[in-house]
Amino acid sequence: MSDFPTIVILAIAAGLDYAIGDPWNWLHPVQVMGWVITKFTQPVLRYLKSPLSQKLAGIWVGLILVIGSGLVSWLMVAAVKTMTVQLPFHGIICVGLQSILLASCFAARSLRAAAEDVQEALQRGDLPTSRQRLSQYVGRDTEQLSKPEIERAIVETITENAIDGMMAPLFYGIIGLLIPAVGSVPLAWAYKAASTLDSMIGYREAPYTHIGWFSAKLEDVLTWLPCRLSVITVALLSGQPRRVWQICRRDAIHDPSPNAGWSECAYAVALGVQLGGVNQYGGKVKHKPTLGDPISPITSETIERALTITRHAVFLWLGLTFILFIIRAIFWQ
Repeated sequence: MSDFPTIVILAIAAGLDYAIGDPWNWLHPVQVMGWVITKFTQPVLRYLKSPLSQKLAGIWVGLILVIGSGLVSWLMVAAVKTMTVQLPFHGIICVGLQSILLASCFAARSLRAAAEDVQEALQRGDLPTSRQRLSQYVGRDTEQLSKPEIERAIVETITENAIDGMMAPLFYGIIGLLIPAVGSVPLAWAYKAASTLDSMIGYREAPYTHIGWFSAKLEDVLTWLPCRLSVITVALLSGQPRRVWQICRRDAIHDPSPNAGWSECAYAVALGVQLGGVNQYGGKVKHKPTLGDPISPITSETIERALTITRHAVFLWLGLTFILFIIRAIFWQ
C-alpha cells in the first residue's frame, strides 16, 4: 500500500479546505502568481504594441508561470523530504507540508464564504451592501441588481467556479498519484497557475486580447476533461443523468466558454433553475445564453443545494480514488 500516504494527502487537503479555507493574512500562492503576472504584463502592454509580439509574450509568460509553479512546488516538497529524512516524524512532516500546499489549490471554502457573505446582507434586506459585496466576486455591474438577480449571480459564480476552484485542481491532484515522480502538488499548482492566468489576462477585450490569448486557450484545454467529468458527476448526483446530459447538449453549446457553460448548465438542471440571461459589464448590456429550464425560482435554498452538490462531488471523487487504489494495491502489486 505504498500509495496510501499520497492518497491521504488528498483527503487531508480537501479536509483543510473544507474546515479552514485560506487563513487570513497568510501569503497565498495565487497572490504570488498574480504579482508575477502583473509585473510581466504591465511593461509588455506598455512597450509591445503589435498583436504578434503580445501573443508571443503571452505564450512565454504562460509557459514560464505554469511550468515554474509546478517546479517550485516540486522542489519545496523534495527539499523538505531531504532535510527531514533523519527526523523521527519525517513522514508526518512530509504529508503535512504536501497537504497544506495542495489545500492552497482548493477554493471550495472560499466559494462558500463568498456566497454566505453576500447572502447575509441579502437576507436582512440590505440590497446596497449585498450588491457591494457581490461586486468583489463577480465581473458584472452590480449597482442596480434586484434580489433575484443577485441570487442568480451567486449561483452562477458557484457553479462556474466549482470546476476551476475545486474539481479541476482535485482532478490533477488525483492524476498526480499516477505519476509518483511528479506527485499531486506540482500538477495541481501548475493547473492553478493556468487558472490564475486566465482569470487575470484571459479576456477577449482590450488590452488583454492578444497577451491573454494563450492563457485563455491553455486554461480551456486543461479544464475540458475535469469539467466533463464534473458534469457527469453532477448528473449522477442529481438522480436524472439523462436529462442533465440532454439539456447540456441543448444549451451549453451556445455558451462562448467551452467549459463554464457546461458546468453552469449541469448545475442548473440539477437544481431545476435557469441561469444566464442579461447582464451588464462596464455599462454594456450582454446577453448570455440561458441554461436549463425555469422550473423553480432561485432562492437561498438553491444556493445551499449548489454548494452541497459540489461537496458531494468532492466526496465521491475522493471515495472512488481510494477504492481504485486499494484495488490496484491488491491485484497489481
